[in-house]
Amino acid sequence: MKVLACVKRVPLTGGKITLTPDEQAIQTRHLGFTISPHEECACEEAIRLVAQHGGSSTVLTLGPAEAEEQLRDMMAIGIDRAIHLVSAGGEWDPQATAGAIVEAIRADADDYDLIMFGNESADAGNYQVAIRVAQALGLPCVNGIKAITVQGGELRCEHERETNPPGRDVYVVPMPAVVTVKEGLNLPRYPSVPGRMRAKRKPVEACTPVRPDSKLKLVRLVLPEGSSKQAEVLGRGPEAAPAVVEVLRELGLV
Repeated sequence: MKVLACVKRVPLTGGKITLTPDEQAIQTRHLGFTISPHEECACEEAIRLVAQHGGSSTVLTLGPAEAEEQLRDMMAIGIDRAIHLVSAGGEWDPQATAGAIVEAIRADADDYDLIMFGNESADAGNYQVAIRVAQALGLPCVNGIKAITVQGGELRCEHERETNPPGRDVYVVPMPAVVTVKEGLNLPRYPSVPGRMRAKRKPVEACTPVRPDSKLKLVRLVLPEGSSKQAEVLGRGPEAAPAVVEVLRELGLV
């Protein structure tokens, strides 16, 4: 079984996000980088499926030269090889991204049984690339899955429904297929020191795709307004006690 996991280099979440002066990009000078949690689960599942059924796993990314770091991280946890579509930086629109990935898949010597994506990237969150790749390759596509089982030449996928009570839809599709997975599919492992040493010796095949003219125009980026917090001083010393009791009474706690 041959599995391809597609990932994207994104800024670490949790830090303070600022924009460049022209409001066209995120200021990344002081940010670290990683891949999305959904994509970590995709890579972990690729490793598990190959361990269970045999075959090989590949990780692919479209990004700047620095994105090799993320490819090496995934090979450190067990991915066999990597494909790096080296870009000059900057955000590619979903159509261009999917086109570059499709060309790389067609040019690769491996015929993949399963192509995996995260449900969406942690930065742009476009949700489109996997569907566009599946359409271009003429393959079935199942989105947002939380469980995968290989049954002969078929793939059994479970998709969570946000209902009350919660449930799951089950899809059985022939392979080769394209899927997008969500965080919670599995518990991704961490790279070990021996794994990082082995990753340095694993192959990374690099090429530079031609970026087509974008069909979309970025006007500007806008940061969402932060939530403001206010504090009210109820009093100082013993005279604040009645005010505290009143607040507790309003909250129904006394």
